[in-house]
Amino acid sequence: MPADNPSWWRSFSRHHWYVFTLASLAWLFDCLDQQVFNLSRDGAVEDLLGDKAKAIEFAPYTTSFFLVGWAIGGLVLGALGDRCGRARMLTLSILIYSVCTGVSAFVTSYFGFCASLFFTGLGVGGVFGLSVALVADSVPDRTRAPALGLLQSLSSWGNIAAGLIGMGIGTLAVSHWLPFDLKAWQAMFLVGAVPAFCCVFVLARLKEPEKWVRAKAEGDKIGVKFGSYFTLLKHPTWSKHAWLGLVLCGAGIVGLWGIGNFHPKIVRAIIETHFAGDHLSPQMLASKKAYWASVGLLLQNIGGFFGMLFLAKFAQVKGRRPAFILGFILSFLSTQLVFRYLRELDQIYWMLPLIGFGQSSVFGVYAIYLPELFPTSLRSTGVSFCYNFGRFIAATAPFTIGQITRKLGSNIEGFRTAGLWVSLVLLLGIVVLPFLPETKDKPLPE
Repeated sequence: MPADNPSWWRSFSRHHWYVFTLASLAWLFDCLDQQVFNLSRDGAVEDLLGDKAKAIEFAPYTTSFFLVGWAIGGLVLGALGDRCGRARMLTLSILIYSVCTGVSAFVTSYFGFCASLFFTGLGVGGVFGLSVALVADSVPDRTRAPALGLLQSLSSWGNIAAGLIGMGIGTLAVSHWLPFDLKAWQAMFLVGAVPAFCCVFVLARLKEPEKWVRAKAEGDKIGVKFGSYFTLLKHPTWSKHAWLGLVLCGAGIVGLWGIGNFHPKIVRAIIETHFAGDHLSPQMLASKKAYWASVGLLLQNIGGFFGMLFLAKFAQVKGRRPAFILGFILSFLSTQLVFRYLRELDQIYWMLPLIGFGQSSVFGVYAIYLPELFPTSLRSTGVSFCYNFGRFIAATAPFTIGQITRKLGSNIEGFRTAGLWVSLVLLLGIVVLPFLPETKDKPLPE
C-alpha cells in the first residue's frame, strides 16, 4: 500500500488507533494552551502594567520568555524521550504545562507573568518531538507519513477550540457573568489548563512502542547511547541533518511565533478604532477586544487546518523539498498581505484564513519530514533539536519587533512595519533545502 493511498488508515489496528489518538490529543491540547497564551497575552500585560503604551512594547517580550522555556524544555525532554521512553516523558510534559497554564491566571506582576510563561514553555516544548516520535515508532511504515501529517493537521483544532473558548469568555465578560470577578485573560488560562490536565491520567497508562523497547535493549548491549546530543552532533550525517533541520524549522517558527501569532494585536487595534465612537467603558472595550481576537484566531486556524492538510498531502505525492518551498513562499506572501493591508473589521473574515493557510502549511511537512532524518536512538532528540532549538532563534523576533516598534513610535503602524521586515527570515528556509535529503518513499534510518 503506497503512503499516499487514501485508505492508509484501514491497516491500523486498535492499538495503532489508541496511540495515534492519544498522541494527537496531547499535541492538540498543547496547541490549545499555546493559543490561550496568544489570546491572553496583550490583555494580561495591559492589565498588569496598567499602561497601554508600555503594553504595546512589553507584550512581545513575554513571548520570548515562553519560547525560551519551550526551547529548553524541548531539548531536555526530547533527549529523555529517547533515553527513558516517549510515552513516559510525554505524560510529564503535559503535566508541567497544564499546571503552569493554570498558575498563570493568578500572577499579580509582569515579571511573575513572564516566569509562569517560562515554566509553561518547559512543558509545552516536549510535546511535539515526543508525540511525533511515539507515532513514528508505533505505526506501520507505509502509514507513517499520512498519519503524522494528520496528527499535525488535527492540532489546528486545538487552536480553533481556543478561539471558541475565547469567544465564549469574551461574551461572558461583556455580560459581566464571569465568576469571582475574574478578568477575561484569567478565565482563559484557567479553562485552558483543564483538558490537558485530564489527559495526563489516560496517557500514564500508555506503553512504550515495541520498536523503541527492542532498539533500547539491543543498544544497551552494544553500548549505543540513546538521547545523546554528543552523538547527534558528532556523527557526520546526523549532525548535518540536525543543523540544517534547525535552520529549516527556525524559519517557519519565527514566521509563526515571531510574527504571525501577533495578529491579535492588529485585530485589537482595529476593534479600538471601530468602536471609538461608542464611548465604551475600558472594561467593555477590553471584552470586545478579547472576543474579536478570538474570532480572528478561529478564522486563522480554520485556514491553518486546510493548509497543513494540503501541504502534507503535497509532500507525500510530490516530495518533501518541493512542499517546503511552496510552504515558505505561501507563508511570506500571506504575512505581507495581513501586516500591510488588514485595516477594516470585515477584512478579517478572508485575510486571517489566508495567513493561517500560508503560515501553518509548512508545519504539516515538519511532522512528516523530521523523524525521517534520524535513527531510533536519536529520533526524539533530533526532532526536538530541530523543532525546539529554533525557538531560541524565534525568541529574538519579538525583541526585534519590540525594538523596531519603539523606534518607530510605539504605535500599531510601527508594529506593522517591524513585522514586515522580520518576515524576510521566512525565505531563509528555502536556502538550506538543497543540502538536505529527499526522504519520500524511503524507510526510517536505523
